[in-house]
Parts: sequence; structure tokens; C-alpha cells
Amino acid sequence: MRKYLFLTALLLGISFDILFWGKIPGISFLFFVLLCLGSGYFLIKKEKLHPSRNNFLLLIPILFLSIMTFVRREPFTSFLNSSLTLFLMVVLAMTYLSGQWVSFGVGDYVANFIHLVGGMFVLPWLSSANKDPQEKDRDVKSWIKSVNPIIRGVLLAIPVLLVFTALFSSADLIFAKKINLLITNLKLENLPEYLFRGFLILIIAYFFTGIIFYAAKRNNNIRLLGIDKSIVAPFLGFTETTIILGGVLLLFSAFVLIQFEYFFFGLANITLQGFTYSEYARRGFGELVAVAVFSIMLLKGLSIISKCETVRKIKAFTGLTIGLVTLVMIILVSAFQRLYLYESAYGFSRSRTYAHVFMIWLGILLLAVVIMEVFRRPRAFANIVLAILLGFSITLNLLNVDRFIVHNNINRAVQGEELDISYLSSLSNDAIPALVSNFSSEKLPPKIHEDIGAALICFQQSIKNSPASLKHWQSFHLSNWIAERDLQKVEQDLKGYGVQDNDWTIIGMSPDGVEYPCQGYTVFD
Repeated sequence: MRKYLFLTALLLGISFDILFWGKIPGISFLFFVLLCLGSGYFLIKKEKLHPSRNNFLLLIPILFLSIMTFVRREPFTSFLNSSLTLFLMVVLAMTYLSGQWVSFGVGDYVANFIHLVGGMFVLPWLSSANKDPQEKDRDVKSWIKSVNPIIRGVLLAIPVLLVFTALFSSADLIFAKKINLLITNLKLENLPEYLFRGFLILIIAYFFTGIIFYAAKRNNNIRLLGIDKSIVAPFLGFTETTIILGGVLLLFSAFVLIQFEYFFFGLANITLQGFTYSEYARRGFGELVAVAVFSIMLLKGLSIISKCETVRKIKAFTGLTIGLVTLVMIILVSAFQRLYLYESAYGFSRSRTYAHVFMIWLGILLLAVVIMEVFRRPRAFANIVLAILLGFSITLNLLNVDRFIVHNNINRAVQGEELDISYLSSLSNDAIPALVSNFSSEKLPPKIHEDIGAALICFQQSIKNSPASLKHWQSFHLSNWIAERDLQKVEQDLKGYGVQDNDWTIIGMSPDGVEYPCQGYTVFD
């Protein structure tokens, strides 16, 4: 493996520089993920080692999420895609041979991540230091023997080439112009940047070497934490635990009773208390989601530190857990309902869409917490949370958040609600196909049709003002390509619209002279 490892690592560092330096990520992230996976598998296979079958389960979400970074442009979805892809690749490296991630608890993930980071720094150095002295001496002599002629040749060639270049430049003005152009293009004033990029290439190569050594040598027999003995010894008495959970249950029960009175069965009672639906909803759903999250943390923490020595105490704790989760599920339904009221009043936005999807997966997590407690499988919590995060991310990808917002807000406008064109123009280019589809429809009222055209003219202007770095092939993105293609379909229909492009703002002008402030100036960044 060593025969190929250092050259492969260096090439990977150079690939990173080519793919990302000065480029807006597009297809480059997918390419780099595939290069890392392919290179790692090739190098470790040279040692006649193969990944655990469990790790093929990791490859499915890794490939899906990395592909979706090339498909979706909506910022939060893109962030989740890239972050979870990198995290799963780290898990793959930590358990490449053993596949023991399926049995990991929270402590195992933390401990093995620390070990991997340490291996990235130490293992490349140790692998060289642990070589047999005679073998190491032979390698050094062989390397010096092969490199010395190259260095001597370069040093001797430089003055000769400089002399002839000077003579040719003096003899021919066109040749001199070409040489001056070459020197200009080299941009020697950027030498500090070149040095930094070279250093970054070497750092990436060094770390990749450490990861490969760790994956191939250091993770075959991972000792799982908390199997024989709990990491944190239970210290809280069952009485104290019961009082805590009992108090929380009483408080939650009182809240749920009020919810049933004022929210589930008496929406009119909200206005009698001096609140509008939107005011009541706006002040509520975020706090209720926080209650659900803190409840999960409370239950998980108490399950670790509480002393439940007998079967009776275990059953009692399980019963309290089920009761609390039931109340929290009702509270989540209330939060979901509040958010629906808020969307009815003000329309759909990214944050509200995230919250809706998140609450569904949070409810699934609550059910999983109950199942873990009933079957006494506390170690599964870490992987269940990971599965919930993956489910949340995959749902956002399949939903296509910006497209969802466009369709739902236009449907609200058809029913007589206001259409916020300024907000629609602030979305990513994932929204453009949905806008074009609605703009091409003959079923929409003229006013809404004109509004959508104003949003499209804002997007069209943002494409014209897009940075030059987007022209690189590394920045090619499927969402950008589809958006530009769809905008071309309605280019003639947008001829009647105008744009005022100032230094700070862009104003879209409808054929009737109505002004629409554009907020999507950097939509293609």
C-alpha cells in the first residue's frame, strides 16, 4: 500500500485545490467524495483487506446525499447534504474493517472520532518511524539517487534557458511579447497565495494518509464503551427521579388541558382572550418544539443517571416515560397546528417548512425513545438520532423546499391572499422551474401572472450578474442548468418587463409599471 499511498494522497490534495480553490462548489463536491472513496478502497484493497458488510449501508446515504449536493441549491438542504456526507465518511473510516458503528453509543462516536483525529496527525509519522532501519536507509538512498540527477539537471538548465530566452526576446519583438504575457499570467505577485495552496495540498495529503492508515490498521477490534460497565455510574435515587418526572408530567398535563380548551376544540376562544390566530401561533410553535427537544434530553439523561435496581422500578420509570412522551406528542400536535395557523396568515417560508418537517421526525424520535426504553436498548439512541437526521435531510431533498414554497404561496394567492414576490425572488434557483410552470399556466389570474413574471425577471437579472467563478466546470450545478434552461423558455414572454439595477438594489418593473423589489440578487452564488 505504501508504494501507492503517498502519490495517491498527493494527487488527492492537488485534486482538492483544482476542484475548490476559488470555485463555487457544484459538481466538484460529488467528484471529490467519489475520489476519496475510490482511492481509499483501492489502497486498502492492496493490503488484501475488505470493508465490513455493515459499511455498505453507509455507502447508500453517502452516495445519495453527495449526489443531491449537485441537484439541490437551497442553502439549508445543501448544508445538511454536505455535512452528513462528510460525517458518514468519517464513520466509514472509523469502522472500515469492523463495521461496529451499528453498535455504537454516543460515547463510542465521540471516542472514536478523537482517535481518528489523533491518527490523522500521528500515523503518517509513525508509519515512517516504525520502518526497519535498514529498509528505511535503503529507501532514503534510493530516493536520493533518483532525485539528485533531477535537481542537478534543473539547476543547470535554469541559467542556460534564461540566457537563450533573453537572446530570443531581444531578437524578436513578438517572442518578447509572448514571454512578457507568460510572466504576467504567472502572477508572481500572488506568490504567497501559491505557497499557501501548496501547503494546503500537503496538509490534505498528510491527513488522507493518516485516515487510510487508521482505516486499514487501527479499527479492526474496537472496544465499545459502556458494554461491561456504564460510562457514568447511576447516582440519582429513584425517589428523586420520580419526583422530577412526576412534576414535569403534572405541568405538561395542565398545559395540554389548556390546549384542548383553547386550541383543539375552541379556536374562537383564542380571540376572546385578546389574541389573533397569527399572534397566538407566532408566540408558540418554536417554544413548543424546544419543549419536545428538552424532554428527550431529560428522559435520556435520567435514564443514564437514575438508579433503577429492581424490575418494579424499571417498569415504573418506563411508565413515566410513556406518559411524558404521550403528553409531548400532544404538545407537538399543538405546535404543528400553531404553525399551520401562522402559514395560513403569512404564507410559507423556509423556516416554517423546516419546522413542519422537523416536527414530524421529532415525533418519530419520541416514539423511538419509548421503544428503546421498553426493550431496554439505550445504546441504540445515537444511531436512531443519526437515522432521524438522515430522514430529515432526505425528506427536504425529496420535498424540494423552494419549489414547495412557490407552489403553496401561489395557491394561497389564487384564494385571495397576498403573494410576496420579494420573498419568492430571494429563494434559490430551485424555485425557478416552479415559477416558470405557473407563469406558463393560463389558469392564473392576470395579477398573479404579472407578479410571477416580476419574480422571474429578478432571477433573470441575477443570472446576468452572477460571478465569473460560476463559469468554471467545477461549479456546474444541475439546479443552475435547469433554471437557466427554463428561463429561456419564457424569455420572449418577459420582454415587457424591465429592471432597474442600482448599486444596492434591483427593482423589477411589470408591463403596467408596477415596481417589485428583488431580494434574490445573489441567488446563483
